[in-house]
Amino acid sequence: MFCYQCEQASNGTGCEKAGVCGKTPQVAELQDLLEHALRGLALYAVEAGKQGVAIPDVNAFTTDALFTTLTNVNFDGRSIEDLVRRCVELREGLKGRIAKTIDHEAATFIPADDYDGMVAQAGGVGIMNLSDDPDIRSLMHTTMYGLKGVAAYAVHARILGQEDDGVYAFIHEALAAMLNRDLSLNDWVSMALKCGEVNLRVMELLDAANTGTYGHPEPTQVSLGVKKGKAILVSGHDLKDLEEILKQTEGKGINVYTHGEMLPCHAYPGLKKYAHLAGHYGTAWQNQQKEFSEFPGAIVMTTNCLQKPLDTYGANLFTSGPVRFPGTPHIEGHDFSPVIERALELPGFDADAPGKTVMTGFARNAVMGVAGTVVEAVKNKAIRHFFLVAGCDGAKPGRNYYTEFVEKVPSDCVVLTLACGKFRFFDKDLGDIGGIPRLLDVGQCNDAYSAIKIALALSEAFGVEVNDLPLSMVLSWYEQKAVAILLTLLHLGIKDIRLGPSLPAFITPNVLKVLVDNYDIKPISTPEEDLRAILCGDEAGDADCLKLAAASV
Repeated sequence: MFCYQCEQASNGTGCEKAGVCGKTPQVAELQDLLEHALRGLALYAVEAGKQGVAIPDVNAFTTDALFTTLTNVNFDGRSIEDLVRRCVELREGLKGRIAKTIDHEAATFIPADDYDGMVAQAGGVGIMNLSDDPDIRSLMHTTMYGLKGVAAYAVHARILGQEDDGVYAFIHEALAAMLNRDLSLNDWVSMALKCGEVNLRVMELLDAANTGTYGHPEPTQVSLGVKKGKAILVSGHDLKDLEEILKQTEGKGINVYTHGEMLPCHAYPGLKKYAHLAGHYGTAWQNQQKEFSEFPGAIVMTTNCLQKPLDTYGANLFTSGPVRFPGTPHIEGHDFSPVIERALELPGFDADAPGKTVMTGFARNAVMGVAGTVVEAVKNKAIRHFFLVAGCDGAKPGRNYYTEFVEKVPSDCVVLTLACGKFRFFDKDLGDIGGIPRLLDVGQCNDAYSAIKIALALSEAFGVEVNDLPLSMVLSWYEQKAVAILLTLLHLGIKDIRLGPSLPAFITPNVLKVLVDNYDIKPISTPEEDLRAILCGDEAGDADCLKLAAASV
């Protein structure tokens, strides 16, 4: 195996013996084989598009299958084997619907008869075989990982009724292009940026799906304590799963808690109306083994961010959507009765334990509703600068940078945040500026569209380009949805992004130079140095400029 699609790639170069995420070599190799099969299917899907043949089944399958290949989603080799076989079935069925035969190994590939045979086949279609040119291969991989993020968002949007055939068409186009050895480096630069453009559309669809179904998020206080009684914990990202669990547990004496990126769900009117949505339990995904072990109820992992279950809670864990782990019960068709039965068997919390509260719900509608107050505060110099400190969290050393950065942001600055990276500082009291909280939780990584709309609205209000706003982006990344969002920011021409805790292993020095030369992307350094460079510029040597001692923590 060889995999370097996430930030925790072994030794900063790639996993070769087993995935740091917990994937076995066989699972990693079967995922490579699935991606190979998807590229073969895409050749026929592109031709179907040219001939006007509708392929909704292929579109849905492709996004679902890509979603399973994200980091920390599917660890079950047998289910990936089934996906490979289904992919080939769809390809063969599509052959009979279009008047063309495609002669390419990926389009004629037939899976072996058994599991071990399929694993052996995967050895010849690893990701390093896509191109002999390391820079072209780097951009192909960047695009591929961006596509995985696009697919994940597209699946979330489709579940709630929002789709766009243009999105599916691009996914097929990009997958098929990976089999074209004639494309140049510039072609792949364009393809990567187009991926960012399409991801913007997908995030728009997802925003419409979420807000159209559950209403616009509202600033909401969320309890970090617990209530006496039976309990279910919902982690991951999927709003529909949470809604179904809330519906199916009404009147059963079960309290429902969110975990990880489900925290922002408390801000949606259509979800917070349920009285038994009791609060938020725990922090980010990488802490789940400790936090799940201490939770006295049933646990549901939706969509992604799963770690290998421990024996201390394995019997209480269920998966749904694309998430799978061998031996872990999987929920089909939103029937959560097995989860409810397990929750009723378990003791739950034996007493109330009130905790502190945190605020969430500062999505685009809420922030843009007070845009006038924000603009006036900037003009009056009550607010000096905005920082978007956002992205994925992870276990790798170096992520304390983001905690320290927020702690040292001066008290006349505002911090916007989203995704699970916020759990480094989400419960800190930063106070407010004229009634505007200094820490604004925009939502999940799935809500990155809100942050982009906020930035665009502020640029319009100030009459300047986004890059001229008093706004700096300090981002953390872990997996492929973060790649898709970064490509969207590049598509929009956003510059001077600080990225960490380390740069992607799949980015070659030459590709990095392109990013630096054209977008001024830079790695994080230290909180003090980065704050000084951002706020002081040419006056960076002036200690009085920063006034770090005035930071309100």
